[in-house]
Amino acid sequence: MFGTSLLLALKEIRRHKLRSFLTTLGIIIGVASVVTMVSLGNGATQSVQEQVSSLGTNLLTIRPGSGFGRGGGARPAFFDLDDVEAVRTQIAGLRIVAPQTSAQATAIYEAQNWSTTVAGTTNGYFHASNLELAAGRIFSDAELAAGKSVCVIGETVRANLFRNAESLGKSLRLNDVSCRIIGVLEKRGQGGFGQDTDDQVVMPLKTAMRRLTGNQDVQTILIAVDQQFDSAAIGDAITSLLRERRHLRHGMEDDFRIFDSKQLSDTLSGTTRTLTMFLGAVAAVSLVVGGIGIMNIMLVSVTERTREIGIRLAIGAVRREVLMQFLIEAVTLSAIGGLIGLVVSFVATLLIAMAVDLPFTFDFGIAALAFVFSALVGILFGYVPAKRAASLNPIEALRHE
Repeated sequence: MFGTSLLLALKEIRRHKLRSFLTTLGIIIGVASVVTMVSLGNGATQSVQEQVSSLGTNLLTIRPGSGFGRGGGARPAFFDLDDVEAVRTQIAGLRIVAPQTSAQATAIYEAQNWSTTVAGTTNGYFHASNLELAAGRIFSDAELAAGKSVCVIGETVRANLFRNAESLGKSLRLNDVSCRIIGVLEKRGQGGFGQDTDDQVVMPLKTAMRRLTGNQDVQTILIAVDQQFDSAAIGDAITSLLRERRHLRHGMEDDFRIFDSKQLSDTLSGTTRTLTMFLGAVAAVSLVVGGIGIMNIMLVSVTERTREIGIRLAIGAVRREVLMQFLIEAVTLSAIGGLIGLVVSFVATLLIAMAVDLPFTFDFGIAALAFVFSALVGILFGYVPAKRAASLNPIEALRHE
């Protein structure tokens, strides 16, 4: 009985191809919207996690002031090397402690110049920030201790100053300071919050303090936490230590901020997932609209085929068979629309991900769920027309013109 009803349903769908396509259009749009929204949301979540991870895994960043935003007119109370040493020696569970000072400078090589950021730091900066070398080397202990005029440049700086020429061993000027290039960083592209991690020049900390900034201020402390330790607990311990060293009494607000890359990643990822689920739920409304369209057309179909239904009932067909035929027809329309919607969502996700530079992640789980839901929509909204067809009086149906 099921096979016969399915064949009759497919025959009826083929007989009205355009109407069947327009009927399934709501389901196609609904399934494509839900799957595309969720897949793109998952891609955005992955992109956020990758961007935050590019800053360094399990990384604490300590900066003076009330945050990364606008500050007041007062000069922030920077850290000093004694603060760095206290954190390194008094806090357990730290793999790397890298002090950093930075300044904007114009990098000049022959007739080329480029405005960039100069970071004065130690070798721990490379390891904590997951920076790899494309060529050359990082600083030697002697260069760090003596504050030699050497530097490691990012790919953006290299491309703008040297084009296709060799850069290792050459000397460039940073404002009025000359330094010899001993390394080139591996290209990484956009990092967290849209920052170009390739647009930087890294120098020994003492060199930058003595020749660029002219002071002993440490503007940032990068800390890589051992994976076996809880970064939140480490952050609390560092907060207590720095409050004591900076003579902050109870009730006084911290004049520094600690940013945890792991907590930031979890928070941003959670927010992105929530927005993804919300957008998916909004898109799912179109599935309901598509179901209403199916019910409307099926009711029209019942009216058109009233005489045919009467003939079937008169020659011995049971009402259950008529109910099953129209119900299968509605579910078949929904299933076909669901399959086409999945194909459309796959192509749309791929094209949009390429256009906005997101990782392509097609969620097959949500795709299967959307397809099953589209079939359920066919059952729910097809039952009323099917029930109406099965309830027709054979004599009245045969009289229908």
